[in-house]
Amino acid sequence: MKAISKMLPGLLALAASLLTGTAAHAQDKTITLCWAAWDPANALVELSKDFTAKTGIKMKFEFVPWTSFADRMLNELNSKGKLCDLIIGDSQWIGGSAEQGHYVKLNDFFAKEGIKMSDFAPATVVGYAEWPKNSPNYWALPAMADAVGWTYRKDWFAKPEIQAEFKKKFGRDLTPPKTWTEFRQVSEFFQGRMIDGKKVYGAYIFTERGSEGITMGVTNVLYPMGFKYEDPKKPYSMDGFVNSADAVKGLEFYKALYKGSTPPGLTNAYMSEGLDAFKSGQVAMAMNWFAFFPGLSKDPQVGGDKIGFFVNPSDKGKGVQLGGQGISVVSYSANRNEALQYIKWFANGEVQKKWQAIGGSSAAKSVLNDPAYPKSSPFAQAFLDSMNMVVDFWAEPSYAQLLLAMQKRVHDYVVADKGTAKEALDGLVVDWKKVFKEDGKIK
Repeated sequence: MKAISKMLPGLLALAASLLTGTAAHAQDKTITLCWAAWDPANALVELSKDFTAKTGIKMKFEFVPWTSFADRMLNELNSKGKLCDLIIGDSQWIGGSAEQGHYVKLNDFFAKEGIKMSDFAPATVVGYAEWPKNSPNYWALPAMADAVGWTYRKDWFAKPEIQAEFKKKFGRDLTPPKTWTEFRQVSEFFQGRMIDGKKVYGAYIFTERGSEGITMGVTNVLYPMGFKYEDPKKPYSMDGFVNSADAVKGLEFYKALYKGSTPPGLTNAYMSEGLDAFKSGQVAMAMNWFAFFPGLSKDPQVGGDKIGFFVNPSDKGKGVQLGGQGISVVSYSANRNEALQYIKWFANGEVQKKWQAIGGSSAAKSVLNDPAYPKSSPFAQAFLDSMNMVVDFWAEPSYAQLLLAMQKRVHDYVVADKGTAKEALDGLVVDWKKVFKEDGKIK
């Protein structure tokens, strides 16, 4: 005992030295997280201060505008760059990033740390984390749950004179539309109407051609009307599904909305143009991602009591375009261990609750299934309903070619008045078959 007691001061000093050295080493470490430049990214900067306080690992952020986000980040990955230790990448990137070795496979790490994918909403696991789809192979942790939703001018809908005129014309109350037939009635009813001394329009929908916009818009009509990417029983068999009679009707319907219910001049418009159209009081209804709804609900001009939210309309079936992203560790990172520490920290239930509270959108069941969640915001229930019927675009390694083909075919028909809807979808099947043949997926 005496010998140990004599050694104790030295042992304590050594331990203190080791702890100090470890802390100093952690404080020397900085990891970079890459994402798109938007409000949720700003919220993540604030949230990540807690990670630095807990671990001593400093954070840098590389945020790129959505218009150039995919090009910039995919070029970074393809060049095996070391800019990003962590990346919050779009759901469509999973296939290519997994097969090309850009992302670290997380299965062993999840098992070691007790991180369970069953703790996250199923649609976000399939959409943001899995490759191949519907297999237990994980390349990301669900980070930002999102889907397309709708805002509407609640104050305009409530005007007694508008209510009376609508009921006289359609024999029903003016309410947020539940079907696409109702949507068209409402949007055309508002089109060109004078409200508060200003000419307004029925709806805002995505039309952007260069990246993903019009595809992320038109699918919200196509899915409920019967469009499918492939035969559920025969992968990559697209004839009669992509170009079915119902899909043709859906594409014709989207064009009818564009021609008869939207403001003039919006021929190449996506997220920011939609926000501008709604904030400036141009439209009665607008599609956009739920991620923007916290900001819209607080907007001094159109937020508060003036704004309402609703779920994507349903027809033959239900369906809405999945958005959102997962967070992945970049395989070329020199700070892989520190990046994995961030993943472990972010997966924690308490961190997920704070992420939701400060402006993120958690995919954790502990957040989404909380009894208080549906009333946590004016759009929370619509978001929950939407996440139960989301569908995603192809996540194949060749997704960019698949996407650009759909962008061109749909934009040429809807906006540029080229050909028929049937010709557009038949042509899309030809385009996609060519890609899958080159990939060896079909003969």
